[in-house]
Amino acid sequence: MMLSLDPVWPAFFLSMKVAGWATFFTLILGVSVGYFLARVNFRGRDLVDSFLTLPMVLPPTVLGYYLLVLLGREGAIGFWLQGYGISLIFTWQGAVIAATIVSFPLVFKPARAAFESVDGQLEQAARVLGLSEISLFFRVTLPLAWRGIMAGLLLAFARAMGEFGATLMIAGSIPGKTQTLSIAIYEAVQAGQDDLATLFVLITSFICIVVLLSASYLAPGRIAYRG
Repeated sequence: MMLSLDPVWPAFFLSMKVAGWATFFTLILGVSVGYFLARVNFRGRDLVDSFLTLPMVLPPTVLGYYLLVLLGREGAIGFWLQGYGISLIFTWQGAVIAATIVSFPLVFKPARAAFESVDGQLEQAARVLGLSEISLFFRVTLPLAWRGIMAGLLLAFARAMGEFGATLMIAGSIPGKTQTLSIAIYEAVQAGQDDLATLFVLITSFICIVVLLSASYLAPGRIAYRG
């Protein structure tokens, strides 16, 4: 009996949507903060860096708990949003927030390192030629740092797509609404649907392998092998 693909598509497309939006927000936030910390020297910069890197090492369930405290009905942000009729708990938008926070360090850290590796003399020469700071960023700094940023961005996409703990806590597991691939795997195993779980695992593994190969290709300093 052939396994039906009907349960696969909702989880697959939802995972792509959540990971896509999370990657978009992570790109904006990660590049902005990475550039700021790479260029501005102030007391406590290392402390800020460590705080922003916390999502990389904290258990996802801890992050999920923090999000529930902040975004829940009685939370500082959630209570305020209730006044506008907005609730992020048990929604795909909540899953995007969880995935964005978890994957943020994977863009922020490479972005900061990439900006710090840009030759300052080139930037200074561009300033002497009359480029504004905005033009300098887009015409000199960003083109020199883009490989490191893009590699981190691909890793962030894979991480956002595979996010489980924080997403499950804040978005739950509602088929077709908040059930991503990683959550669908868990639910399939719990229900004894091993064939379906295997299919989910293979799809997720294939996507992650493609993303990792792409990130490896874009990594700064990579030298292509020529036989």
